[in-house]
Amino acid sequence: MNQIPILAMLMLPLVSLLPAASAQQFVDETASRFPTPAAADFSNQLTLGDLDGDFDLDIVIANGGDFNAAGTPQPQRVYINDGTGVFADESATRLNFEGLARGVELGDIDGDGDLDLIVAQDFERQPALFVNDSNGFFTNVTVTQLPAQVLSSSRAQFGDIDNDGDLDLYLTDGDGNRFGCGQYRIYVNDGSGTFTDETLLRHPLEDVCNNMDCLFGDIDGDFDLDVITASTGSANSRLFTNDGQGVFVRSLGLPADNNAYSYDFGDIDGDGDLDLLGANANPSSLGEFLLLNDGEGGFSDVSSRLTPNPSEDDNDSKFFDFDSDGDLDLVIARLGGTAEKIYENDGSGSFTAVSGAIDPIGDSSLDIAVGDLNGDGRVDIVTAQGESGSFVNRIYIGNGPQDQRPPRILATDTPVSPQPEDPSYIVRALILDDLTSDRNFFTRGVTLHFSVDGGPLQESAMTYSGGQVYRGLVPSQELGAEVELFVTALDWAGNLGTGATQSFRVGGLFSDGFETGNTVHWSLTTP
Repeated sequence: MNQIPILAMLMLPLVSLLPAASAQQFVDETASRFPTPAAADFSNQLTLGDLDGDFDLDIVIANGGDFNAAGTPQPQRVYINDGTGVFADESATRLNFEGLARGVELGDIDGDGDLDLIVAQDFERQPALFVNDSNGFFTNVTVTQLPAQVLSSSRAQFGDIDNDGDLDLYLTDGDGNRFGCGQYRIYVNDGSGTFTDETLLRHPLEDVCNNMDCLFGDIDGDFDLDVITASTGSANSRLFTNDGQGVFVRSLGLPADNNAYSYDFGDIDGDGDLDLLGANANPSSLGEFLLLNDGEGGFSDVSSRLTPNPSEDDNDSKFFDFDSDGDLDLVIARLGGTAEKIYENDGSGSFTAVSGAIDPIGDSSLDIAVGDLNGDGRVDIVTAQGESGSFVNRIYIGNGPQDQRPPRILATDTPVSPQPEDPSYIVRALILDDLTSDRNFFTRGVTLHFSVDGGPLQESAMTYSGGQVYRGLVPSQELGAEVELFVTALDWAGNLGTGATQSFRVGGLFSDGFETGNTVHWSLTTP
């Protein structure tokens, strides 16, 4: 992922705090920002990311497949941002791939700092993998770098499940199509972006039906990636916890749901752990399923905190702080109705619907994303349309308050030196900001700062592991060396968050950390 050096953040434009937005905060500007005529694709899912390294958010949309039949393959869309939130369709030159795609996601699979791409296909087709040339042009490497395996998949997600510094893959699967029953898959990265199917070694063996979604997040604060899946079957969604080595076990911490189209993680009450919103997943009403984390990965149903919470056919959600008051609000993608739904958080994790905040477009939204598209420091909304209606994907530009809140570095892990042949020290951090995506929030760089024996401060870029987890390295040090470190995160609007300082001394027995002032001290053995 591209990263701006910390000193360069001073060159980012300063944003001013504006009054809280009134009604009609999100205005439909599709006609002036997407190419015309609009592509009439069956769009299932979308993702945002800086594909070409110019520090604006581009859009990739997964298209193809009718609702329950294969239909005709369609092009996957790549929309390139001109920096002002106006997009050009460059699908043919940058990706050039037609398929029956239900999901698409971005991640740096080969450690070269750019975003590569995975496409999850339905109806017994192989997932498709593409490598970025660092300028946003993709090469199809499916045949050489993915297992030769056909799936009926709704989603694929990147995440470093085994803490070795590269991104692995988690994929859902059905039998025949996504409504069938299949074994979810784990593909492990060898570090170069080539994947091996290690499902038998790493995942419970069971067929799960009606797969719709999967998402990584550290649900229990142990710095490794757990995974939640969503299913439209009754009580078929699954929560799997990671043992720290990339082996998953079924967790009983997820209450039974029904008809879940997606899950989204977000800290709704500000206590530093990941809570959950299941779209359409409430088992009693088929409304939203809001779940509160107890801090250890156990979830309780607090759906009554959504007012109102009607039984409507909703497909996706994202958390975002649309009023810039420091808590996560909520936007929900509707299949039909008169508008997407926006809820305001009271700060404690109770939500009230806000009327008139978004242009009333009645359409079939299957997916939704939030991010600053035009570089003005304000959050915007993109929706993917399919199944029925006009099939016109939409952009809503926000005119609310600008983002002036820095990311929160919630915790930094005890440094670990993994192997004698690699005596560097792994440092992981848990970081959240004021919006959610399948890749947490959008950053302009997460940085590990460290000094040795009181010497000059040094910097190294931290990489994204998945969920809210970031990973960095301190080089090997001599016996007795004392290393002091802290983490910073720069968000898309240029706000800098700084974590607590820690130190460790190389050598001696491992012990619990002790504090002096604002610094936590550790004593570590070398392997």
